Amino acid sequence: MKELYLMRHSKTLFNQLHRIQGASDSPLTAQGIEDAQEVGRYFKQINLNFDHAYASTQERACDTLENITKQPYKRLKGLKEWNFGVFEGQSEQLNPKDDSSRHSYGDFFVQYGGESDLQVQERMNQTLTAIMERPDHNRVLAVSHGGACFMFLQKWLSFEEIQRHVTDFHNCCILKFVYSKKGFEFIKTINVKEL
Repeated sequence: MKELYLMRHSKTLFNQLHRIQGASDSPLTAQGIEDAQEVGRYFKQINLNFDHAYASTQERACDTLENITKQPYKRLKGLKEWNFGVFEGQSEQLNPKDDSSRHSYGDFFVQYGGESDLQVQERMNQTLTAIMERPDHNRVLAVSHGGACFMFLQKWLSFEEIQRHVTDFHNCCILKFVYSKKGFEFIKTINVKEL
């Protein structure tokens, strides 16, 4: 059984300032760097090694991964965060209310040059399936983003199951899945700060 550890990047300046951060980027904070290093120490402590590692092409994801491990990794655009169009870099107070039927922002950002929730979900699912289909990929670490990870999670779990099993989805949260026959099964959430 193959394993995927899908991780949200560490805390950034825009996270701290409550700015909308999708296609735009900002650097990790000092706390974000320390938190990523703590994840690396946790993986060493439990002797968890990865055959392959991947990160979104965005700086915050790459920097998170580089603070966790020194192993080589590949950058993939398919793991990027949701594009929020003209809302990029603006206050999070401008975010719309969730579409109650889809439990996300739905199509709201499309009219402003961004992506829909389902476009993000499809991109993430295609990218992660392609990664896990590779024959020598048995245990993979992939660093992505909050919105993108959440939409991927909604592909494989109902919203009610997410509410039950993923109670705290903060920076550096890790979602463990097993993969077989082109499908992902959610196993658990790992929050290193809580261990």
